[in-house]
Amino acid sequence: MDDTTPVNWEALDALVVDFATSETLIEQQPQESLMDSPASPSSPPSPSSSSVSSSSSSYRSRLIIRQIRRCLAAGDIDAGIDLLRAHAPSVLDDHRVLFRLQKQKFIELLRKGTEEGRDAAIDCIRTALAPCALDAYPEAYEEFKHVLLAFIYDINDQSSPVANEWSEKRRCEIAGLMTSVLRAHLQAYDPVFAMSLRYLISIHKTFCFRQGTKSPVSDLTERLLMEVRDPPAVPQESFYEAPPFDEVDIQALAHAVELTRQGAVDSLRFAKGDLFQAFQNEICRTKLDMPMLDELVREYCVYRGIVRTGFVASAECKVNQSEPGHLPSRNYSLDVDQATSVPSDGENSVITMHLDVSSENDIDANSRPETDIEMRHASESTGNCEDCSTSEVQQPEISKHPQRSRNYTSGERSKRKRWRGRQDEQEYLSGVAYSACSKQDLDAVIARTNISGEQQVVENHSTEDLNNMDDKYEIVLGIKDLAVRGMATEVVERVNALDPNFFSQNHALLFQLKQVEFLKLVSAGDLSGALKMACSHMGPLAASDPSLLKPLKETLVVLLRPQEQMLGKCLPLNALANSLQLAIGQRLGIEEPQLMRLMRAAIHTHNEWFKLQMCKDRFESLMRIDSLKELETPLLTACSMSRSSADNSAQGSSQVTTSSSARLPEDGTSPTQDLSRDVCAESAILKVMEFLALPRADAIHLLAQYNGNAEIVIQQIFA
Repeated sequence: MDDTTPVNWEALDALVVDFATSETLIEQQPQESLMDSPASPSSPPSPSSSSVSSSSSSYRSRLIIRQIRRCLAAGDIDAGIDLLRAHAPSVLDDHRVLFRLQKQKFIELLRKGTEEGRDAAIDCIRTALAPCALDAYPEAYEEFKHVLLAFIYDINDQSSPVANEWSEKRRCEIAGLMTSVLRAHLQAYDPVFAMSLRYLISIHKTFCFRQGTKSPVSDLTERLLMEVRDPPAVPQESFYEAPPFDEVDIQALAHAVELTRQGAVDSLRFAKGDLFQAFQNEICRTKLDMPMLDELVREYCVYRGIVRTGFVASAECKVNQSEPGHLPSRNYSLDVDQATSVPSDGENSVITMHLDVSSENDIDANSRPETDIEMRHASESTGNCEDCSTSEVQQPEISKHPQRSRNYTSGERSKRKRWRGRQDEQEYLSGVAYSACSKQDLDAVIARTNISGEQQVVENHSTEDLNNMDDKYEIVLGIKDLAVRGMATEVVERVNALDPNFFSQNHALLFQLKQVEFLKLVSAGDLSGALKMACSHMGPLAASDPSLLKPLKETLVVLLRPQEQMLGKCLPLNALANSLQLAIGQRLGIEEPQLMRLMRAAIHTHNEWFKLQMCKDRFESLMRIDSLKELETPLLTACSMSRSSADNSAQGSSQVTTSSSARLPEDGTSPTQDLSRDVCAESAILKVMEFLALPRADAIHLLAQYNGNAEIVIQQIFA
């Protein structure tokens, strides 16, 4: 399987940051609190805007749903009902839902095995369960009479007719059902990244199974996406008279989320015909291993420079102001860069650092004084650093003076956020009883941000190891930042100082950096300097590496049209920076994040799957998968003067600057769609898919054997 499929990492950055922010995994400023937005349902997403409801769904609503789920799964039905009454009372107006809750409450009361529990169960039958059974749904009264057998048969009797009612699996079923109902009711869908990851992994696993190929990321996909699903939310009876849905929508939904045709119809009924809302309802029924996903996201964020590396030291500090003004008396949390090694023997030491006051009420940002801190070393230093295994390549030695390697990245590092983990949910679960709580209670919990999520002990690493590891990240991120800003000369100098042999083994990267220098000189009108630079650097590189000769010729064509506006589009600096980060990181023993490996494989199989289906993915834009495929124009392609030279130049650079050949045209068609039209009519494809419950690709192949005649295909199958 191709593991070099290009991915727009900047688009993935945006999705990951949205996920981490929505789940409060990274520290938020007070004004950025996710609790500020109301938990009211948002309008369904429209296909034209390809919007999803994650931007409007409330973190608070998701937290409430998780709490209700835990209550029901633990058998505390009263607490779950109280939370429903407090936060989603209209859900209880559906007597089908209320009947299932009361039936489970009856079982839980009997499960206590006490006289008080038995009396409470009888009271539950008289006052709640029996009245609900009369008008919940046609089978409810029979279910009511059946569950009464729990009075007679013991909980441990596995052969009893009510063994399933006694099973704790019933708790999980009712908890999953309520999660599905509440998610749609509150429009509290997971962030886009979590949904798109579910979708891509599902397609990846299906593709590998059907093609009989082994997945290169099975170690991740098997653990990350769980097989179990929550029960679907059942549409109310009034929805059963809905007008017939478009068969195209039914088949698209059924095959996207692996439903039967009737399951897809029911899902559309529940969503009142909204295909995209139905898709979100169904994709969120699948479960992800959230602790594993959080760790993958954290690893990616550290690698990409989204969150800070380093460790947090607990310290007592004395503030010595260097400018007029005063700081309020309080305890300050310090983010300690490893600018000075902390002694490991527990002896006292004094470290002078810079204090960044981040309290919203302390000092105005524009007049914030620089403050020196005299910090007395505490007994522990903890961290959240990356465990980078060493590669086989001999690694250049990193300076043992971290401050020198950090000077050029301190500004960028200060812009990065701090990883904090799922503290809000843990504090809420441990600090709030299983009972209804007010919005103020939840707001207070979520507003308490601290840095304990970072304070995890890093085992098997000495302080020097942590410093060295952190330095590697900062060095690579600093070089990447220079490349993004087009500072090619500085990049070359920095890399040569780090590893003089790097460019001798990476000619293509050096050539692209020299291209950037060349184009900047041409853009500035210095044609003589550009030619001189090409003769002294690019020419010798092309002479030593014949594959660079054609790119050199096409680069020189720019001299004929030195237009600044055009040249600005000739610099795919992000792609070049990503390529440099990967190559230099590997030299330093920094492994590529697992999430990048997973996304590369998933995007590849998504492309291949829809080639087999001979159609465009209806949900690609909704899940932002299209943005992951939208790559920068290759350096040479953008600078070429003709279409033919552009086609040839796409193969002259390194793989990271190659556009994806699988991207669909703007009109939404694809060569495979044209092929399917040539083979048979769309109506025939849908007819075979509907009657034979076949995937689209199989239906097309069958029709191709019988000249596109759907009736003959169906007759042959049933003959």
